[in-house]
Order: sequence, then C-alpha cells, then structure tokens
Amino acid sequence: MNAKHLQKLQPYWDWRAAGNFICGGAGAGLAVVTTMHAMDTPGARWIVAAALALVGLGLFSVWLEIGRPWRALNVFIHLRTSWMSREAVAAVVLFLLGSGLVAGMHWRAWPTGIAALVFLYCQARILREARAIPAWRAPLTLPLVMLTGLAEGIGLFWLVAAWLQPAAFLALPLAGMPIVRWALWLVWRRKLEGRASPVALRALDRNGRLLLWAGTVAPVTLAALGTSGWLPPIASAAVMALGGLLVAAGGAAFKFCLVTRASHHMGFSIPRMPVRGVPRAAST
Repeated sequence: MNAKHLQKLQPYWDWRAAGNFICGGAGAGLAVVTTMHAMDTPGARWIVAAALALVGLGLFSVWLEIGRPWRALNVFIHLRTSWMSREAVAAVVLFLLGSGLVAGMHWRAWPTGIAALVFLYCQARILREARAIPAWRAPLTLPLVMLTGLAEGIGLFWLVAAWLQPAAFLALPLAGMPIVRWALWLVWRRKLEGRASPVALRALDRNGRLLLWAGTVAPVTLAALGTSGWLPPIASAAVMALGGLLVAAGGAAFKFCLVTRASHHMGFSIPRMPVRGVPRAAST
C-alpha cells in the first residue's frame, strides 16, 4: 500500500483513552507484583488499594471520552465479540477480589493477581485487534503492552515500598524488567519498518530515545547504586524510589505515544475498481 494512505492519525482516541492504558495498565501491573510477590511487605494491602485506585482512574478517564457517558453500561453486552467488554468484566472481578483483599481476606491475594493479569491482557488485546493501525496490530504489540504494564507495576511498587524495606529479591526485577522491555521494543520497532507510517515511526523513535535513557539506563543504574551497599539506608531508599518512578514514567510516555502519536491508520485504497459483469477474481 502506498505510504500516503498511512499518514492520517486516528481522530477517535485522545489523552483520555491513553489515560486508561496508562493508569489501568500500571495499576494492574502494581496489583500483580504486590499480590504475587510482596504481600509480606508492610502496608501491602494499601499498595493494592492504590493499584485499584489507578485502575479506577483509568476507567474513569476513558468514561470521560464516551459521547454519552451514561450508556457506559452497554459495554457489558458485547462480551462474546469485544475485548473492551471483557476488560470491563475483568475490572469488576478485579475490584471485587481486590476490595476483599484490602479488607483483610488474605486468601484473595493470588486470585486478585490473576484477575489483574487478565485485565492487563484484555487491555493489550484491545490495541492488538485494531486492524487498521499498523503500530497497534503488530503481533508483538500484545506482549510489549503487557510487559510495559508489569514494568510500570514494579516501578510503582518501588516508588512506594522503597521506604518500607521490601524483600531484597524484588530489586532484581526493577533492573531486569526495563532491559527486557527495551529489547522487546527494539524488535517490535524493527518489525514496523515499512509497515507503519513514516510519521508514526518518527514519533516512536523520539519516544524510544526517552525510553532508552530515562526509562532504562537511568533506572538500571539507580537500582544498581541503591543495592550496592555504598549508601546509607535513607539515601538507598530514595535512589530506589527514583528508579521506580523513572521505570513507570517511561512506560507511561511510551503508551501515550503509541495511542496518540503513532496511531496512523491505513486509510482506504482501491487500486482497481470492480467492473459490473466481470468476474471478481479477474477484476481485483
């Protein structure tokens, strides 16, 4: 298809839709990390509550975008065909389980984490199923969006829990996850070459530099410094918290770019018009 058909930015999803992917994905990632690996951390229940609040903020953000907000409940009637409907159901389950966990029902920890992971998967599938937008429909978009959410969750966990003496082994994912995210981003970006709009690719490349230096190199360096033992405890906590913030901010910037800056659609191209009376196979 000619590149001129790939230049138009989709006009339907703006910062409000991006807010759903940013807040919802980060909240779900935070819930997964906390419930599956860190429920022994002091204040873990309140970290889960913060994760639920982020998911709720993301859903509220996309609710603001609906032309008729009071018809939002209609999202539940297309469960068989719509990943948005499945995302909504997953959110309900997540809130029910997570609220019980916050209230003290500790047996709900793993079910809450699984529900959060399902919610994150549904979010990624929403983008993956947008067939008209090359940057969204690429096969690696799904794992990249999910991995970004988990990385944001690890970053936000350290932003909050660095002051609460969390398990030391959780410092390794803070350094490792951004590296894996960056490696997957590179492969994903290369596969988009020649398929996505040149304008979209330039936007992704600008964002990629930010993701590399601020979202990967800087937090990995800070994580190594924070766990080196060279710093006093308060300084080490501050360094780890800053690293976590950068990991989460890098993921948020990437998703904002993906939804609002790199979402150029294919448009329509009819290279040969069908002719009445001529068999379809011969006219296309």
